[in-house]
Amino acid sequence: MRTAGLVGGVVSALALGGAAAPALADNTHNSRATGSTSVATARPPIADSARQAADALGRTAVDASFVANQEWAEGVAAQDALTVKKAADAKAATVARAKAAKAAKERAAAKERAAAKAAAVAAKAARQTQLVAVPVASASPAHTATLTSNAVSSPAPSTSSPAPASAGKVDQLIAFLKAQIGKPYVYGATGPGSYDCSGLTQAAFASIGIQLPRTSQEQSTFGTPVSLSALQAGDLIFWGGEGSAFHVGVYIGNGQYLDAANPSTPVGIKQMVDYEPDWAVSAF
Repeated sequence: MRTAGLVGGVVSALALGGAAAPALADNTHNSRATGSTSVATARPPIADSARQAADALGRTAVDASFVANQEWAEGVAAQDALTVKKAADAKAATVARAKAAKAAKERAAAKERAAAKAAAVAAKAARQTQLVAVPVASASPAHTATLTSNAVSSPAPSTSSPAPASAGKVDQLIAFLKAQIGKPYVYGATGPGSYDCSGLTQAAFASIGIQLPRTSQEQSTFGTPVSLSALQAGDLIFWGGEGSAFHVGVYIGNGQYLDAANPSTPVGIKQMVDYEPDWAVSAF
């Protein structure tokens, strides 16, 4: 409103100056007609003053227009800044919601993994218990009698408990595998001088009386699936899915596995973190 009033004042002043100019001209003409020289002599200073006033008012109008434009620009800039801030706030809120959702999903996945690990451990313990249990219920009467007779005539057992049969088999399995370290990889080889991946695992399990199928695809469907988070020494680990595995090795504990990898790498021990498998089974 300050700017509008100032501009209005300038326009009014210009209008008054324009109205005064014809009157000044008329007075000069009349002075000439009557022969008076006093008015004619005074006219130039008055006209100059009017022009100077008009020029000053014009400059003031320009300045006022500049100020108005500047205020308008500042208002637009402030509005733009507010728009940008609102957009940034909305983006930050979206990111925060996404992070919260991701954290919740990760927590749920962790719970599922923990439950799967507990179930796998329980299943493994149950399998080991079955391996060391004596199948008395399925024995024939003659065999049962023989067992009873042997029990009577045999000396008292030692007070120390023997290691479970499965543990002994695992030790034998790993010992066989480690004895092959350094032997070359040859596609299709099953030992004893060279192996491919499934040829090595087949030979190793055969050394403890377990007959595996020949290929990694077939071996991945043999035995009982186990969780990768609950691996135990002696478990078969695979790269590729069940029935479509393209590589196999044996987990030997402590985050390590042993395999026959490829022609450029002989039989050896590797770290799980360097090449994580996709599938695992227990052949026991």
